[in-house]
Amino acid sequence: MHDAHRAHAETVDLSANTRLRQAAARAATAMSGVLLDGNEAFVSDTEQSVAARRLILRERDALSVLPLICRGWAACSVTLFDGRRQILSFLLPGDMAPTAMVFDDVAHVSVEAVTDVQFRAVQRAEFKDALQREAGLFERFSRLAAVEKFQADQLAVDLGRRSADERIARLILGLAERARQRGLTEGDSFEFPLRQHHIADATGLTSVHVSKVLTEFRRAGSIEISERALTIKDPGAFRAIANMR
Repeated sequence: MHDAHRAHAETVDLSANTRLRQAAARAATAMSGVLLDGNEAFVSDTEQSVAARRLILRERDALSVLPLICRGWAACSVTLFDGRRQILSFLLPGDMAPTAMVFDDVAHVSVEAVTDVQFRAVQRAEFKDALQREAGLFERFSRLAAVEKFQADQLAVDLGRRSADERIARLILGLAERARQRGLTEGDSFEFPLRQHHIADATGLTSVHVSKVLTEFRRAGSIEISERALTIKDPGAFRAIANMR
């Protein structure tokens, strides 16, 4: 009986993960990004592939093109001389590298593939020229830059003042909302390929501390993590943990 229940649970988990992967594929095909839809003349027609844990861009690389993520997740980070790393943001399908990089000749962050990633190259100089010509594109770009500034401010507060529970809950809720906006959710579930070291580097915690907090969240029934999917079981209560209104 117990084995039959476990087999049923595994079937449900696999089915949910399959639906999430299908949702990701649909979103990638639509290329419904916040800024670009992939049809612009300065966006490459062909997709390039990068394996998980490989660099798409390296900090201090000369910039001629910027990646527009089509499939998979990537992380923007800064690495200190002693190897410590701070993840500044995660890129989901439809996201481009940080807006500031449009105006920089050299990359100020590294962009690493969290999962296998497919991306299209955005010609930086041509994109910058288009911003001066197209009012609609400039407005979308300005809004995105404002969102990035807000996220950077919130990260500063996270690292300086918020508790470990708040930091991790806010990270999960923020990613869930972005996934929802791109059609990458199935109810309160979404694809979640992050490992403990990703969460640790994004929240300024140790992997051991992250493991402890996630275990507490699971025991409290706040979240459920299975393979590469995360379900927020009680969104209202989880927002209260994150101290989000």
